[in-house]
Amino acid sequence: MQSSDLKNLKIAVVGAGYGGAAAAKALSLLGADVNVYEQANQIREVGAGIGLRPATINRFRQWGIFDAIAKVSSPSEYFEILTATGAPIMKEAWPAAGDQTHTHLIHRGDFIDALLGVLPEGMVHLGHKLQTVEDKGDSSVLTFADGRTVEADLVVGADGIKSVVRRQLFSDKNPVFSGEHAYRAVIPVDDAHGMVVDDNLRMYIGKGTKIYLLPLRHRGQVSFDITALCPDGTWTPQVTKDDLLKTVEGFDDRLVDITRDLDMGTVNIRAVYDIDPVDTWHSDSVVLVGDAAHSMLHHQGQGANSAIEDAGALADALRRAASLKEGLALYQATRKPVTDELQAISRQGWTEDGIDDVFPGQKPAAAGQE
Repeated sequence: MQSSDLKNLKIAVVGAGYGGAAAAKALSLLGADVNVYEQANQIREVGAGIGLRPATINRFRQWGIFDAIAKVSSPSEYFEILTATGAPIMKEAWPAAGDQTHTHLIHRGDFIDALLGVLPEGMVHLGHKLQTVEDKGDSSVLTFADGRTVEADLVVGADGIKSVVRRQLFSDKNPVFSGEHAYRAVIPVDDAHGMVVDDNLRMYIGKGTKIYLLPLRHRGQVSFDITALCPDGTWTPQVTKDDLLKTVEGFDDRLVDITRDLDMGTVNIRAVYDIDPVDTWHSDSVVLVGDAAHSMLHHQGQGANSAIEDAGALADALRRAASLKEGLALYQATRKPVTDELQAISRQGWTEDGIDDVFPGQKPAAAGQE
């Protein structure tokens, strides 16, 4: 699109999570008039650390916000997968993206704070719970729970796995329960019983349970995450310390000790859901990004990264295409094949015997297993 057309584009982003904040940044750099509408009255991300992959870091460099991310993250050289008792299965360098070879480990709360912190003041509007979205073809109208309305040339649905935008315009299918729970806590490194010795992610797997240790050196903490099989699909299930200990039976004694020492009041407990692939992500004036478009299970650690990549690809497509309509089609054509594959891979119920099957395209060409 021509620079003048982009500057005249009025964009409303629904949701101020990773995808929404990143989309707002990328699209505002095009010169568009961008506003973000978030249902919460304050932004608060709970629990757990994530890894920002090299391709994601490259986007931050492109947008001029790398320093803001680097201040609250730690660079990691590799990830390691081990058995429940610590025997090595796989050790790989993070897949590089150009000159960028490090994945940056970051707390979810620090990440969203950093993203929102690089948006212009007044761009994000809190307390806007979306009620309906009306697609009028050349524009769309958002109506919020308090009766306020906003009309925009482009609505970006970044409202997560329970997306109102997706449900009303693109797919009314409900989220799908994985048969797993995720238990997440952030603890001091000193409470990790000597298991955190560097800045690299380690995952221990065995008997339907996976334990992730993700260092957050800049905080002096570690993200301790347990994913375990459980038939209870309640979104926020009730779980006891004894329940957690049963999931880690047979694991390294130090991992059991960490679990035993957890303050249950600090543990984020969630049933794990994703969505089936959505056939169409856009109309002429509405588009989906992030979890709203392709919520996936967390086994590949690609949810937040995919949202950032969506934001970058959307901005790229609008810049390259001759019209808004063509840009949205180009965006979907670029991103949907990638996220369809990640959704499918992330759904595989894999064990230590199936590691090679669930990391396709993630291993470096010259992978050295140690």
